[in-house]
Amino acid sequence: MPSPRLRIFPRPQDDFDLETDSPAVPIRLADLYPLLAQAYRDNFVWLRDFEEDELLVSNDLFEVVRAFSDYRPSA
Repeated sequence: MPSPRLRIFPRPQDDFDLETDSPAVPIRLADLYPLLAQAYRDNFVWLRDFEEDELLVSNDLFEVVRAFSDYRPSA
């Protein structure tokens, strides 16, 4: 019985996109918000690791957030 041969394949170019800092995974805000809210409320340390990261949001969401931040009374 012949022994199985292992073959090595080169890494596809698409895998390199995962290693960049650019957004690569779409996620709905409805899925993300509860997780971030809980991590913030419970003071999870891993959330601080991403404080300097930038998020890409749609123009309409950006306008709503900007308007809300101007409207909100400061503490």
